[in-house]
Amino acid sequence: MYSRWIESSLPGSLAKPYVHVLFGARQTGKTTLLRRLLPEPSLFFNLSDPVERSRLLVDPGAFTRACQALPRRSAPHFVVVDEAQTVPAVFDAVQSLYDADKGRWRFVLCGSSARKLRQTGANLLPGRSLQHRLFPLLLAERPASEPRARDIASPLPVPVVPLATPFPSASLQDRLAYGDLPGIVLADAADRPDLLRAYALAHLEEEIRREALVRDWGAFLRFLQLAAIESGQVVNFAKIAKEVGISPVTVKGHYHLLEDMFIGFSIQGFSRSPRKNLTSTPRFHFFDLGVRHAAAGLTPGADAVNADPGRALEQWVGAELWKRLGYLGRGRLHHFRTKDGAEIDFVVEIDRKLIPIEVKWTERPRRDDARHVIPFLEEQGKVAPMGYVICRCPRPEQLDDRVVALPWHCL
Repeated sequence: MYSRWIESSLPGSLAKPYVHVLFGARQTGKTTLLRRLLPEPSLFFNLSDPVERSRLLVDPGAFTRACQALPRRSAPHFVVVDEAQTVPAVFDAVQSLYDADKGRWRFVLCGSSARKLRQTGANLLPGRSLQHRLFPLLLAERPASEPRARDIASPLPVPVVPLATPFPSASLQDRLAYGDLPGIVLADAADRPDLLRAYALAHLEEEIRREALVRDWGAFLRFLQLAAIESGQVVNFAKIAKEVGISPVTVKGHYHLLEDMFIGFSIQGFSRSPRKNLTSTPRFHFFDLGVRHAAAGLTPGADAVNADPGRALEQWVGAELWKRLGYLGRGRLHHFRTKDGAEIDFVVEIDRKLIPIEVKWTERPRRDDARHVIPFLEEQGKVAPMGYVICRCPRPEQLDDRVVALPWHCL
């Protein structure tokens, strides 16, 4: 069993007397994690199993009866429901049981669709639940095969926690080619492209069709491919709508759907600048590079990376920053862009500080690589003490008084 970074905090949270909801995309390891932390729950409902799901859909009361049949005792009974959003009646049952006796059961619900939770279980959340997120693997969970430079602090306040059993180390090329989903990482390299294609097509089709979230599946597939191709770029709703043959409103709805299913995330434009010509349009990123390649119609592997390695590295850095902020539970991720061409890939806003981060494919960073970071630091003053260029240099380098180039594996 490999260790996950969230294990340092989740066990303590699960001891609290609330309903716990663990969010995350399919195959991020939610079920494996809970089986590790709760090896012997009193009840485990696997609603990704069609037989189990159909049973509760036909007879929703069976869930309540099974919980009530558990003997009373001093310690709460853990009841785990995997893919809970697939049976909406479960949320009403959990609410009723929890309100009747907050100490008798400890409900832990897994979900891969926030939309279903909002639609069917919104009344469960206020004052009753704690939400948790599980992401694809962090750099701390899957170490770099390159040796890490000593005494280098990450730009983000996430310590490099020594995990008991980290995932096998990997090179940058491997991460950019196949992503960081646990199941893909542990699969044979020859099987990874087919597994990722199945995830991007068969899995998403099953998930979306089962929840009746899209009426025109053909149009959605065209949208999905374009969204993947454009991943990491400023979203042009009108352009995608024209190419797919649907309205811009529908395109926006499809992007929201991908976010609700944790397949992607939006990065808003940074607006707190004295400059008047800022671009506010968001950028959309896929949550995992391997899934992005497959959804874009590419074969995950070296060729998909070599077509545009700098863009692939930028998307990997963005996903790493997004995952870390998600685990921290605070901070926001922005991009900075002006209409006259000044651009910074990422601006991290956390603890009342701004951290501008530029990403370059180079092994030999120069001061010119930070040409947009330096004026940003000057105009923001003390609120932005340092900026960084993430690249492939072998060791950190000082590019300016307040700008450091960091190797990607020191992020």
